[in-house]
Amino acid sequence: MSEGQRQEGGGWPLWEVFVRSRRGLSHTHAGSLHAPDAEMALRNARDLYTRRAEGVSIWVVPSAAVTASSPDEKDPFFEPAADKAYRHPTFYAIPEGVKHL
Repeated sequence: MSEGQRQEGGGWPLWEVFVRSRRGLSHTHAGSLHAPDAEMALRNARDLYTRRAEGVSIWVVPSAAVTASSPDEKDPFFEPAADKAYRHPTFYAIPEGVKHL
């Protein structure tokens, strides 16, 4: 293994694993694992998270590539959406024949 594959602490990088199940339409976060590269992360994710053939697709993403909002800042982060009342259906009359709107 080359030095470029090692993380700062000397271990393998952390990968986030997303699995799409047979009955699901979207990938869901299944967990995390350490691996030297994407190919090994994919193989390890298959062995670890789809042992009973419950998955049809797997994504592995380096944890360092994930950017997330902080739950502590949820109010200021999502506040701009609250001032867009026009996006809510309260201003629109829904015709009687329309279903599942």
